[in-house]
Amino acid sequence: MNTVNNSRRNFIKNSATLALGTTLPISLVELAFADSSENFTFAYISDSHIQQIKGTQFVRNWDRGLIRAVAETNLLTPKPDFVIFGGDLAQLGSKAELDHGAEMLSALSGKVHHVMGEHDYYLDLGEYWEKLFGPQYYSFDHKGVHFIVLNSIRTYDDWTFKRWPTNEQRMLEMAGLDNPNGSPFMVGEEQRKWLKGDLAKVAKATPVVVFSHSPLQKIYKGWNFWTEDADEIQALLRPFKQVSVIYGHVHQIQYNQIGNISFNSVMATAWPWPYPQAYAQAEQYLPKLTVPMNRADPFFERDATGWQFINLANGRVDLNYTLYNNTSRAVRFNQAKKHPEDVAYRSDGERTPPQKHY
Repeated sequence: MNTVNNSRRNFIKNSATLALGTTLPISLVELAFADSSENFTFAYISDSHIQQIKGTQFVRNWDRGLIRAVAETNLLTPKPDFVIFGGDLAQLGSKAELDHGAEMLSALSGKVHHVMGEHDYYLDLGEYWEKLFGPQYYSFDHKGVHFIVLNSIRTYDDWTFKRWPTNEQRMLEMAGLDNPNGSPFMVGEEQRKWLKGDLAKVAKATPVVVFSHSPLQKIYKGWNFWTEDADEIQALLRPFKQVSVIYGHVHQIQYNQIGNISFNSVMATAWPWPYPQAYAQAEQYLPKLTVPMNRADPFFERDATGWQFINLANGRVDLNYTLYNNTSRAVRFNQAKKHPEDVAYRSDGERTPPQKHY
């Protein structure tokens, strides 16, 4: 695969009006090949957190975020080959919330692949979600690229099956952001065994793209921006020449490079998370190149959400962030330095301090 800059320029030109007009984190991912006729794109929507109030009443902000993301995805040019929904469709995993979210997603044109989020999972361990969307983990091939979808938000059996008196209490405990009663996310032995077998069938030169909900890194344990068996997953991916991991969950801009694996987050249609002060106590776990955005205003539901264009070529991801009421960003993979960097804000390869907070 070789980068085809002309393809990327055409996309940006064709979608300029959409990019400037939107306030939602729709991500369009381009895989660029030497023969431009083989290029294809896919769109990414994540973390809608649809929440029921009572009966047919749902939190309006989260509804509107997902509805608008779906509508704008349907208007993308070029039209994506498929759409990924990156998890946390619901807030508390109820049938009503999942049905309501699924109804909105049904308006998407074309094929949709789904990733499991913890807010979808911990009420009934994904039973109803599977009825709506299919298996919790699987793989597929598309135009020479091997795609893998993992359920990365499982945890220890003792916590899941023995600790809580009701399923509802288990869901509430895992739904909290900064909650000492939570438990670290993981892919788990069952999926790792499956992943090893799945990858054994794939040539090492084949580009591999992994979709997970949690980062498949160990970033910050206090907010569960953490996957317990990330090292084991990375070891299984290490033999491949080109690997990209794309994830949701964190509701903020993150990017990193570990060996041959590029990591990139997508933002949420619901709300952004600020960068916790406790990151300072967890510096050794932070992706070195994470670039914070301005602290989110919790009373303005669109602050620091934005639109994202991702160009994926040669296993490397270039990202264009257009952030509402905030500073737009561009992240590029530096071929000489072999890592991504924010060219507008970084020149020394060190972690940029947070910008001025509101």
